[in-house]
Amino acid sequence: MKKSEPMTSGDFNYIRDLVRNESALALEAGKEYLVESRLQPLAIQEGFPSYQQMVTSLRVGPPRDLHRKVVEAMTTNETSFYRDPRVFGMLTKSILPALIAARSSEQSLTIWCAGCATGQEPYSLAMLLNDYRPSLDGWNVRIIATDISRDVLARAQAGRYSQFEVNRGLPAVQLVKYFQKNGSAWEIRAEIRRMVEFRELNLIHPWPRLAGIQLVLMRNVMIYFDIETKKAIMGRTSLLLAPGGYLILGGAETTMGLDDSFEPLSLDGAVCFRRRSTIASAPV
Repeated sequence: MKKSEPMTSGDFNYIRDLVRNESALALEAGKEYLVESRLQPLAIQEGFPSYQQMVTSLRVGPPRDLHRKVVEAMTTNETSFYRDPRVFGMLTKSILPALIAARSSEQSLTIWCAGCATGQEPYSLAMLLNDYRPSLDGWNVRIIATDISRDVLARAQAGRYSQFEVNRGLPAVQLVKYFQKNGSAWEIRAEIRRMVEFRELNLIHPWPRLAGIQLVLMRNVMIYFDIETKKAIMGRTSLLLAPGGYLILGGAETTMGLDDSFEPLSLDGAVCFRRRSTIASAPV
């Protein structure tokens, strides 16, 4: 493919509107270079001689699978195992022990990882919880992991990672304990893979029934949305999260000014948000 001409304002505005309408992600002016870099490999994959011709095809045709792929190409799938040690320290030392103690009579625990990308975060949680056995034997432990992208969910479900990916944040003891080598890739063991349920979910579209969750991880997802979308997502999250349950956002994210159902907590050098127990839980 020959080098493409700079993106026109018309093409950029079309892609910006498409992405905004389908995912609520905001592409600001000046991000043309980002759009080009994401569309170019997709155009090659889909057999177009240039990304401009792919955009032309999008503009004249009815909504189809290619429109979805373009929207997914604009999402960021940066992740790693045990990303941000302070957060996983907080989970290990404070949040998970508190939830396990509080749920000892029900013997059930439900966790939601939103924007899970290729699965490193929910699998890190599964490994943490597996380390609590045998004390969790007989419990109904569910880790629900969602993302907008079908491609990254397929990778996550496969549980296969490159040497580079396992080198990013995964302790050697966990690699030996929970992975096995298969050719040049590392495969997470079946008992860990079975602990995670992967689902396709667009946060601005209707959500499936997920009520009664005790822990939500929605890290570095809301930074891409405008204020009204953030408020809507936080409001819906507060209905899903059980009173006293925990919400973990990215380091630059907060519930302040978005939803007063949450109170901030500083634990073990990290910050999370707890669902106020005085707010009545609504059915979903």
